[in-house]
Amino acid sequence: MNNNAYNINIFSGGAELLFDNKRHYNIDLPNKDTWKLGDLLIWLRDNLLSERPELFIQNNSVRPGILVLVNDSDWELMVSSDLWYLICSLCQILCKYAPCP
Repeated sequence: MNNNAYNINIFSGGAELLFDNKRHYNIDLPNKDTWKLGDLLIWLRDNLLSERPELFIQNNSVRPGILVLVNDSDWELMVSSDLWYLICSLCQILCKYAPCP
């Protein structure tokens, strides 16, 4: 994998339905100095999402009910606590539909 290669898991709970029923992607992102989580989510929407983008992204963030984990940690609990968390090629990204109670 090159420096812009990422291992993306779109897990069950329904999120995979938005991504052609695929649960796993190995992707090579375009060369860029840095990739932030917000950039990656927009790239996923524009390049892999097969239907209903409003169920994945809403108001420049993930829609309520979509859980995003980076290396098994909720991205909202990361140091920056926003979509601008810097990601690296070793990051494991998981997007999962987790319905709100």
